[in-house]
Amino acid sequence: MLSVKGAPETVVSRCSSRLVRGTAEPVDDRGRQELTRAAARLARRGYRVLAVAECPVPDGYTLDDDHLDELRFLGFVALADRVRPVAAEAVSKLRGAGVRVVMVTGDHPHTAEAVAEELGVLDGGRVLNGADLDRMDDEELTRILPEVTVFARTAPAQKVRIVRLLRRAGQIVAVTGDGANDAPAIRAANVGVALGSRATPAARDAADVVVTDDRIETVVDAVVEGRVLWSSVRDALALLLGGNLGEVAFTVGAGILGGPGLNTRQLLLVNMLTDVVPALALAARPPAGTTAEALLAEGPDASLGSALNRDIRQRAVITAVSTGVAWTLARFTGTPARASTVALVAMVGAQLGQTIVAGRLDRVVAAACLASLALLAGAVQTPGLSHLMGSRPLGPAGWVIALSAAVAAAVVAWWLASRESGGSVEKPRTAPAPAGANA
Repeated sequence: MLSVKGAPETVVSRCSSRLVRGTAEPVDDRGRQELTRAAARLARRGYRVLAVAECPVPDGYTLDDDHLDELRFLGFVALADRVRPVAAEAVSKLRGAGVRVVMVTGDHPHTAEAVAEELGVLDGGRVLNGADLDRMDDEELTRILPEVTVFARTAPAQKVRIVRLLRRAGQIVAVTGDGANDAPAIRAANVGVALGSRATPAARDAADVVVTDDRIETVVDAVVEGRVLWSSVRDALALLLGGNLGEVAFTVGAGILGGPGLNTRQLLLVNMLTDVVPALALAARPPAGTTAEALLAEGPDASLGSALNRDIRQRAVITAVSTGVAWTLARFTGTPARASTVALVAMVGAQLGQTIVAGRLDRVVAAACLASLALLAGAVQTPGLSHLMGSRPLGPAGWVIALSAAVAAAVVAWWLASRESGGSVEKPRTAPAPAGANA
Protein backbone atom coordinates (compact mmCIF):
# COMPACT_ATOMS: atom_id res chain seq x y z
CA MET A 1 0.00 0.00 0.00
CA LEU A 2 1.36 3.40 -1.00
CA SER A 3 0.41 6.39 1.19
CA VAL A 4 0.51 9.86 -0.35
CA LYS A 5 0.18 13.34 1.12
CA GLY A 6 0.59 16.70 -0.56
CA ALA A 7 -1.03 19.84 -1.88
CA PRO A 8 -4.80 19.27 -2.36
CA GLU A 9 -4.83 20.55 -5.94
CA THR A 10 -2.09 18.05 -6.83
CA VAL A 11 -3.28 14.99 -4.91
CA VAL A 12 -7.02 15.33 -5.62
CA SER A 13 -6.43 15.54 -9.36
CA ARG A 14 -4.86 12.05 -9.22
CA CYS A 15 -7.67 10.43 -7.25
CA SER A 16 -10.12 8.11 -9.01
CA SER A 17 -12.00 7.12 -5.84
CA ARG A 18 -12.64 8.24 -2.29
CA LEU A 19 -13.14 6.38 0.97
CA VAL A 20 -16.64 6.95 2.42
CA ARG A 21 -17.50 5.13 5.69
CA GLY A 22 -14.98 2.42 4.88
CA THR A 23 -16.18 1.94 1.29
CA ALA A 24 -14.33 3.12 -1.82
CA GLU A 25 -16.58 5.15 -4.12
CA PRO A 26 -15.61 6.37 -7.59
CA VAL A 27 -14.87 10.10 -8.04
CA ASP A 28 -15.46 11.96 -11.29
CA ASP A 29 -14.44 15.49 -12.27
CA ARG A 30 -17.41 16.93 -10.40
CA GLY A 31 -16.42 15.07 -7.24
CA ARG A 32 -12.84 16.26 -7.56
CA GLN A 33 -14.05 19.85 -7.90
CA GLU A 34 -16.12 19.40 -4.76
CA LEU A 35 -13.07 18.16 -2.86
CA THR A 36 -10.98 21.07 -4.15
CA ARG A 37 -13.62 23.55 -2.98
CA ALA A 38 -13.65 21.91 0.45
CA ALA A 39 -9.86 22.33 0.69
CA ALA A 40 -10.20 25.97 -0.37
CA ARG A 41 -12.76 26.60 2.38
CA LEU A 42 -10.32 25.26 4.96
CA ALA A 43 -7.50 27.33 3.49
CA ARG A 44 -9.57 30.53 3.66
CA ARG A 45 -9.91 29.94 7.40
CA GLY A 46 -6.12 30.08 7.66
CA TYR A 47 -5.44 26.35 7.87
CA ARG A 48 -2.51 24.70 6.15
CA VAL A 49 -4.20 21.90 4.25
CA LEU A 50 -2.79 18.58 3.12
CA ALA A 51 -4.66 15.95 1.11
CA VAL A 52 -4.06 12.31 2.06
CA ALA A 53 -4.59 9.36 -0.32
CA GLU A 54 -3.46 5.79 -0.87
CA CYS A 55 -3.37 3.05 -3.45
CA PRO A 56 -2.28 -0.60 -3.60
CA VAL A 57 0.86 -1.24 -5.59
CA PRO A 58 2.36 -4.49 -6.93
CA ASP A 59 5.57 -6.02 -5.67
CA GLY A 60 8.65 -4.39 -7.16
CA TYR A 61 6.82 -1.12 -7.72
CA THR A 62 9.19 1.73 -8.57
CA LEU A 63 8.31 4.93 -6.76
CA ASP A 64 7.84 7.47 -9.53
CA ASP A 65 5.81 10.67 -9.48
CA ASP A 66 4.58 10.03 -13.01
CA HIS A 67 2.98 6.76 -11.86
CA LEU A 68 1.05 8.27 -8.98
CA ASP A 69 -2.46 7.92 -10.28
CA GLU A 70 -5.62 5.99 -9.54
CA LEU A 71 -5.33 7.10 -5.91
CA ARG A 72 -8.04 6.64 -3.30
CA PHE A 73 -8.77 9.88 -1.45
CA LEU A 74 -8.86 9.49 2.36
CA GLY A 75 -9.30 13.04 3.66
CA PHE A 76 -7.72 16.38 4.51
CA VAL A 77 -5.37 17.26 7.34
CA ALA A 78 -5.92 20.88 8.41
CA LEU A 79 -3.04 22.29 10.47
CA ALA A 80 -3.74 25.38 12.57
CA ASP A 81 -0.68 27.68 12.79
CA ARG A 82 -2.30 30.72 14.33
CA VAL A 83 -0.81 34.18 14.14
CA ARG A 84 0.26 35.47 17.53
CA PRO A 85 -1.13 38.94 18.36
CA VAL A 86 2.38 40.23 19.04
CA ALA A 87 3.43 39.14 15.55
CA ALA A 88 0.68 41.23 13.97
CA GLU A 89 1.78 44.16 16.14
CA ALA A 90 5.40 43.66 15.04
CA VAL A 91 4.38 43.74 11.38
CA SER A 92 2.39 46.91 12.01
CA LYS A 93 5.43 48.57 13.61
CA LEU A 94 7.66 47.55 10.71
CA ARG A 95 5.22 49.07 8.25
CA GLY A 96 5.06 52.20 10.36
CA ALA A 97 8.86 52.37 10.11
CA GLY A 98 8.59 52.48 6.32
CA VAL A 99 9.39 48.80 5.79
CA ARG A 100 7.29 47.18 3.09
CA VAL A 101 6.34 43.66 4.23
CA VAL A 102 5.78 40.98 1.56
CA MET A 103 4.81 37.38 2.29
CA VAL A 104 6.50 34.71 0.18
CA THR A 105 5.31 31.21 1.08
CA GLY A 106 4.78 27.73 -0.23
CA ASP A 107 1.29 27.59 1.31
CA HIS A 108 -2.00 27.49 -0.60
CA PRO A 109 -2.99 30.95 -1.93
CA HIS A 110 -6.13 31.01 0.22
CA THR A 111 -4.15 30.10 3.34
CA ALA A 112 -1.54 32.76 2.58
CA GLU A 113 -4.24 35.35 1.92
CA ALA A 114 -6.01 34.58 5.21
CA VAL A 115 -2.79 34.80 7.22
CA ALA A 116 -1.73 37.98 5.43
CA GLU A 117 -5.11 39.54 6.19
CA GLU A 118 -4.76 38.64 9.86
CA LEU A 119 -1.25 40.10 9.96
CA GLY A 120 -2.30 43.28 8.20
CA VAL A 121 0.07 42.58 5.32
CA LEU A 122 -2.50 42.19 2.54
CA ASP A 123 -3.76 45.80 2.58
CA GLY A 124 -5.58 45.48 -0.73
CA GLY A 125 -2.56 44.04 -2.55
CA ARG A 126 -2.51 41.22 -5.05
CA VAL A 127 -1.95 37.53 -4.33
CA LEU A 128 0.24 35.79 -6.88
CA ASN A 129 1.01 32.06 -7.02
CA GLY A 130 3.97 30.18 -8.38
CA ALA A 131 2.21 29.20 -11.60
CA ASP A 132 1.52 32.89 -12.33
CA LEU A 133 5.20 33.68 -11.76
CA ASP A 134 6.32 31.08 -14.28
CA ARG A 135 4.06 32.60 -16.94
CA MET A 136 5.64 36.07 -16.58
CA ASP A 137 8.96 37.26 -17.89
CA ASP A 138 11.21 39.42 -15.69
CA GLU A 139 10.04 42.71 -17.20
CA GLU A 140 6.36 41.97 -16.61
CA LEU A 141 6.96 40.68 -13.09
CA THR A 142 9.08 43.72 -12.18
CA ARG A 143 6.26 45.99 -13.33
CA ILE A 144 3.66 44.41 -11.03
CA LEU A 145 5.91 43.78 -8.01
CA PRO A 146 4.78 46.98 -6.22
CA GLU A 147 1.18 45.71 -6.38
CA VAL A 148 1.82 42.22 -4.96
CA THR A 149 1.90 41.64 -1.19
CA VAL A 150 1.56 37.82 -1.12
CA PHE A 151 3.36 35.20 -3.20
CA ALA A 152 1.94 31.72 -2.61
CA ARG A 153 2.88 28.21 -3.73
CA THR A 154 6.39 29.42 -4.48
CA ALA A 155 9.41 27.18 -5.00
CA PRO A 156 12.91 28.09 -3.73
CA ALA A 157 14.01 29.22 -7.20
CA GLN A 158 10.96 31.48 -7.48
CA LYS A 159 11.77 33.08 -4.11
CA VAL A 160 15.27 33.87 -5.36
CA ARG A 161 13.81 35.38 -8.52
CA ILE A 162 11.52 37.65 -6.51
CA VAL A 163 14.44 38.85 -4.37
CA ARG A 164 16.63 39.39 -7.42
CA LEU A 165 14.00 41.49 -9.22
CA LEU A 166 13.25 43.55 -6.10
CA ARG A 167 16.93 44.36 -5.75
CA ARG A 168 17.18 45.16 -9.45
CA ALA A 169 14.31 47.61 -8.95
CA GLY A 170 16.40 49.47 -6.36
CA GLN A 171 14.87 48.00 -3.20
CA ILE A 172 16.94 47.05 -0.14
CA VAL A 173 15.67 43.54 0.60
CA ALA A 174 15.75 41.61 3.88
CA VAL A 175 14.54 38.00 3.80
CA THR A 176 13.48 36.08 6.90
CA GLY A 177 13.06 32.32 6.98
CA ASP A 178 13.95 29.15 8.82
CA GLY A 179 13.79 26.31 6.31
CA ALA A 180 16.30 24.82 3.92
CA ASN A 181 14.07 25.95 1.03
CA ASP A 182 14.46 29.55 2.29
CA ALA A 183 18.26 29.43 2.25
CA PRO A 184 18.78 30.48 -1.41
CA ALA A 185 16.54 33.55 -0.99
CA ILE A 186 18.18 34.42 2.35
CA ARG A 187 21.58 34.36 0.68
CA ALA A 188 20.35 36.42 -2.29
CA ALA A 189 18.99 39.24 -0.09
CA ASN A 190 20.82 42.36 1.05
CA VAL A 191 20.22 41.15 4.59
CA GLY A 192 19.42 37.50 5.25
CA VAL A 193 17.77 36.69 8.58
CA ALA A 194 17.41 33.15 9.94
CA LEU A 195 14.55 33.04 12.42
CA GLY A 196 14.60 31.00 15.58
CA SER A 197 16.39 28.15 17.24
CA ARG A 198 14.53 25.80 14.88
CA ALA A 199 16.19 27.31 11.80
CA THR A 200 17.88 24.67 9.68
CA PRO A 201 21.68 24.67 9.36
CA ALA A 202 21.28 25.69 5.72
CA ALA A 203 19.25 28.78 6.68
CA ARG A 204 21.70 29.71 9.44
CA ASP A 205 24.72 29.34 7.18
CA ALA A 206 23.13 31.49 4.48
CA ALA A 207 22.02 34.25 6.87
CA ASP A 208 23.76 37.47 7.85
CA VAL A 209 21.80 37.60 11.13
CA VAL A 210 20.43 34.76 13.26
CA VAL A 211 17.53 35.61 15.59
CA THR A 212 17.82 33.16 18.46
CA ASP A 213 14.54 33.60 20.35
CA ASP A 214 11.88 32.60 17.76
CA ARG A 215 10.27 36.07 17.92
CA ILE A 216 9.61 38.25 14.89
CA GLU A 217 9.35 41.11 17.39
CA THR A 218 13.12 40.86 17.82
CA VAL A 219 13.49 42.12 14.26
CA VAL A 220 11.53 45.22 15.30
CA ASP A 221 13.85 45.68 18.27
CA ALA A 222 16.81 45.43 15.92
CA VAL A 223 15.32 48.08 13.63
CA VAL A 224 14.76 50.36 16.65
CA GLU A 225 18.41 49.93 17.64
CA GLY A 226 19.47 50.79 14.10
CA ARG A 227 17.26 53.87 14.01
CA VAL A 228 18.78 54.99 17.35
CA LEU A 229 22.09 55.18 15.48
CA TRP A 230 20.69 57.61 12.92
CA SER A 231 19.14 59.76 15.65
CA SER A 232 22.50 59.95 17.43
CA VAL A 233 24.33 60.68 14.17
CA ARG A 234 21.97 63.59 13.50
CA ASP A 235 22.48 65.07 16.97
CA ALA A 236 26.27 64.72 16.78
CA LEU A 237 26.46 66.23 13.28
CA ALA A 238 24.22 69.11 14.30
CA LEU A 239 26.47 69.75 17.30
CA LEU A 240 29.66 69.74 15.24
CA LEU A 241 28.51 71.47 12.06
CA GLY A 242 26.02 73.88 13.63
CA GLY A 243 28.43 74.93 16.36
CA ASN A 244 31.29 75.49 13.92
CA LEU A 245 29.07 77.48 11.56
CA GLY A 246 27.98 79.63 14.49
CA GLU A 247 31.63 80.25 15.39
CA VAL A 248 32.42 81.24 11.80
CA ALA A 249 29.37 83.52 11.60
CA PHE A 250 30.28 85.32 14.84
CA THR A 251 33.95 85.70 13.87
CA VAL A 252 33.06 87.13 10.45
CA GLY A 253 30.41 89.41 11.95
CA ALA A 254 32.78 90.75 14.61
CA GLY A 255 35.41 91.41 11.97
CA ILE A 256 32.93 93.32 9.81
CA LEU A 257 32.03 95.48 12.82
CA GLY A 258 35.72 96.28 13.28
CA GLY A 259 36.27 94.64 16.64
CA PRO A 260 38.35 91.60 17.70
CA GLY A 261 36.22 88.50 17.89
CA LEU A 262 37.91 85.26 18.97
CA ASN A 263 41.56 84.63 18.29
CA THR A 264 42.96 81.35 17.01
CA ARG A 265 43.78 79.97 20.47
CA GLN A 266 40.33 80.82 21.76
CA LEU A 267 38.69 79.08 18.79
CA LEU A 268 40.86 76.04 19.47
CA LEU A 269 39.71 76.07 23.11
CA VAL A 270 36.06 76.32 21.98
CA ASN A 271 36.42 73.24 19.78
CA MET A 272 38.24 71.27 22.48
CA LEU A 273 35.54 71.98 25.05
CA THR A 274 32.44 71.56 22.85
CA ASP A 275 33.39 69.05 20.12
CA VAL A 276 35.20 66.30 22.03
CA VAL A 277 33.73 64.88 25.24
CA PRO A 278 30.21 66.43 24.94
CA ALA A 279 29.90 65.29 21.32
CA LEU A 280 30.99 61.76 22.23
CA ALA A 281 28.55 61.64 25.15
CA LEU A 282 25.72 62.85 22.93
CA ALA A 283 26.47 60.35 20.15
CA ALA A 284 26.85 57.37 22.53
CA ARG A 285 23.87 58.03 24.81
CA PRO A 286 20.90 55.62 24.85
CA PRO A 287 17.65 56.90 23.34
CA ALA A 288 16.16 59.38 25.78
CA GLY A 289 12.78 60.98 26.17
CA THR A 290 11.27 59.19 23.19
CA THR A 291 9.31 56.08 22.32
CA ALA A 292 10.13 53.08 20.17
CA GLU A 293 7.50 54.30 17.69
CA ALA A 294 9.25 57.67 17.40
CA LEU A 295 12.62 55.99 16.94
CA LEU A 296 11.20 53.81 14.16
CA ALA A 297 10.49 57.01 12.24
CA GLU A 298 14.21 57.75 12.19
CA GLY A 299 16.49 56.61 9.40
CA PRO A 300 19.00 58.01 6.89
CA ASP A 301 16.38 59.96 4.94
CA ALA A 302 14.61 61.34 8.01
CA SER A 303 17.69 62.00 10.14
CA LEU A 304 20.14 63.27 7.55
CA GLY A 305 17.65 65.27 5.48
CA SER A 306 15.54 68.26 6.44
CA ALA A 307 15.73 67.47 10.17
CA LEU A 308 19.53 67.64 10.15
CA ASN A 309 19.52 70.86 8.10
CA ARG A 310 17.04 72.39 10.55
CA ASP A 311 19.11 71.41 13.59
CA ILE A 312 22.33 72.73 12.06
CA ARG A 313 20.68 76.02 11.12
CA GLN A 314 19.13 76.50 14.55
CA ARG A 315 22.33 75.70 16.42
CA ALA A 316 24.40 78.01 14.20
CA VAL A 317 21.98 80.93 14.57
CA ILE A 318 21.54 80.51 18.35
CA THR A 319 25.30 80.21 18.88
CA ALA A 320 26.17 83.22 16.73
CA VAL A 321 23.40 85.49 18.06
CA SER A 322 23.91 84.71 21.75
CA THR A 323 27.68 85.17 21.43
CA GLY A 324 27.23 88.37 19.44
CA VAL A 325 24.89 89.87 22.05
CA ALA A 326 27.29 89.02 24.89
CA TRP A 327 30.25 90.44 22.97
CA THR A 328 28.39 93.65 22.18
CA LEU A 329 27.36 94.21 25.82
CA ALA A 330 30.92 93.48 26.98
CA ARG A 331 32.40 96.00 24.55
CA PHE A 332 30.19 98.75 25.95
CA THR A 333 31.17 97.88 29.52
CA GLY A 334 34.89 97.12 29.22
CA THR A 335 37.96 96.65 27.08
CA PRO A 336 38.15 94.73 23.77
CA ALA A 337 40.21 91.98 25.42
CA ARG A 338 37.55 91.54 28.09
CA ALA A 339 34.83 91.48 25.41
CA SER A 340 36.73 88.73 23.57
CA THR A 341 36.88 86.63 26.75
CA VAL A 342 33.18 87.21 27.46
CA ALA A 343 32.42 86.08 23.91
CA LEU A 344 34.54 82.95 24.49
CA VAL A 345 32.61 82.01 27.63
CA ALA A 346 29.25 82.84 26.01
CA MET A 347 30.02 80.76 22.92
CA VAL A 348 31.13 77.71 24.87
CA GLY A 349 28.24 78.06 27.33
CA ALA A 350 25.67 78.48 24.54
CA GLN A 351 26.88 75.37 22.74
CA LEU A 352 27.03 73.29 25.92
CA GLY A 353 23.52 74.41 26.91
CA GLN A 354 22.19 73.36 23.50
CA THR A 355 23.99 70.02 23.84
CA ILE A 356 22.26 69.37 27.17
CA VAL A 357 18.91 70.15 25.53
CA ALA A 358 19.72 67.88 22.57
CA GLY A 359 20.59 65.12 25.05
CA ARG A 360 17.20 65.61 26.74
CA LEU A 361 18.81 66.07 30.15
CA ASP A 362 20.71 62.81 29.89
CA ARG A 363 22.92 62.60 32.97
CA VAL A 364 26.06 61.56 31.10
CA VAL A 365 25.66 64.35 28.54
CA ALA A 366 24.96 66.91 31.27
CA ALA A 367 27.97 65.74 33.28
CA ALA A 368 30.23 66.01 30.21
CA CYS A 369 28.98 69.54 29.52
CA LEU A 370 29.39 70.68 33.13
CA ALA A 371 32.91 69.24 33.18
CA SER A 372 33.76 71.19 30.02
CA LEU A 373 32.31 74.35 31.57
CA ALA A 374 34.44 73.84 34.70
CA LEU A 375 37.55 73.45 32.52
CA LEU A 376 36.61 76.66 30.73
CA ALA A 377 36.29 78.51 34.04
CA GLY A 378 39.72 77.24 35.10
CA ALA A 379 41.29 78.25 31.78
CA VAL A 380 39.78 81.73 31.95
CA GLN A 381 40.33 82.52 35.62
CA THR A 382 43.89 81.16 35.98
CA PRO A 383 46.07 84.17 35.10
CA GLY A 384 48.96 82.41 33.29
CA LEU A 385 46.73 79.93 31.49
CA SER A 386 44.24 82.67 30.58
CA HIS A 387 47.04 84.70 28.98
CA LEU A 388 48.21 81.62 27.07
CA MET A 389 44.70 81.26 25.63
CA GLY A 390 44.66 84.91 24.58
CA SER A 391 42.10 85.78 27.26
CA ARG A 392 41.95 87.57 30.60
CA PRO A 393 40.25 86.68 33.90
CA LEU A 394 36.69 87.96 34.16
CA GLY A 395 34.98 89.72 37.01
CA PRO A 396 31.42 89.11 38.21
CA ALA A 397 29.91 91.42 35.58
CA GLY A 398 31.65 89.62 32.72
CA TRP A 399 30.52 86.21 33.98
CA VAL A 400 26.95 87.43 34.39
CA ILE A 401 26.86 88.69 30.79
CA ALA A 402 28.39 85.51 29.36
CA LEU A 403 26.33 83.04 31.39
CA SER A 404 23.10 84.99 30.80
CA ALA A 405 23.68 84.68 27.06
CA ALA A 406 24.39 80.96 27.45
CA VAL A 407 21.23 80.38 29.52
CA ALA A 408 19.16 82.33 27.01
CA ALA A 409 20.55 80.15 24.20
CA ALA A 410 19.60 76.98 26.12
CA VAL A 411 16.08 78.31 26.80
CA VAL A 412 15.54 79.13 23.13
CA ALA A 413 16.82 75.66 22.12
CA TRP A 414 14.49 74.06 24.68
CA TRP A 415 11.51 76.01 23.34
CA LEU A 416 12.27 75.08 19.73
CA ALA A 417 12.68 71.40 20.65
CA SER A 418 9.39 71.44 22.56
CA ARG A 419 7.56 73.03 19.65
CA GLU A 420 8.95 70.51 17.15
CA SER A 421 8.06 67.52 19.36
CA GLY A 422 4.55 68.84 19.97
CA GLY A 423 5.08 68.87 23.73
CA SER A 424 7.77 69.11 26.33
CA VAL A 425 11.32 67.83 26.08
CA GLU A 426 11.20 64.90 28.48
CA LYS A 427 13.84 63.48 30.74
CA PRO A 428 15.39 60.14 29.73
CA ARG A 429 13.33 57.01 30.13
CA THR A 430 14.51 53.45 30.01
CA ALA A 431 15.91 52.65 26.59
CA PRO A 432 14.30 49.90 24.48
CA ALA A 433 15.64 46.42 25.16
CA PRO A 434 18.65 45.54 23.02
CA ALA A 435 17.90 43.51 19.93
CA GLY A 436 18.15 39.78 20.65
CA ALA A 437 19.99 38.96 17.46
CA ASN A 438 23.47 37.54 16.97
CA ALA A 439 25.32 38.81 13.93
